[in-house]
Amino acid sequence: MTDYSLLCEQLQALSENNPHRIAKLANASALIYSTLDRLNWAGFYTLEGGKLVLGPFQGKPACIEIPLGRGVCGTAAKEDRTLVVADVHAFRGHIACDCASNSEIVIPLHDKAGVTAVLDIDSPEVNRFTEEDRVGLERFARILEDLVFAE
Repeated sequence: MTDYSLLCEQLQALSENNPHRIAKLANASALIYSTLDRLNWAGFYTLEGGKLVLGPFQGKPACIEIPLGRGVCGTAAKEDRTLVVADVHAFRGHIACDCASNSEIVIPLHDKAGVTAVLDIDSPEVNRFTEEDRVGLERFARILEDLVFAE
């Protein structure tokens, strides 16, 4: 069981009064990857030129560009909603960057103009992410929005 209150406090401590956006995202992905169990990827895709582009992450190499509306990340960004996918192989249009991934949670991140990035977390386990994970990670994402994307 993840202590999301502590995770959010750690994110706040690592990121406040720090002007370096990429460094803050890198630390956020490392914090998630080292805190949550049973993960094989945690990181960010940022919206650039109408597509998602790979940002800081922890895990194996990943897809560099993802079109909006394609795969779990592109769909979450286009629809501006969190997606919790119990079995990615059953998700229509899933992009298999790592064939070891079996479940995924993707949370859109916003700046003043709307969706600007997504937080993407993968697990080798089917049905890894719970409602508690969704709520805790959405709270984590709101803090990131304030510390990284509101500037």
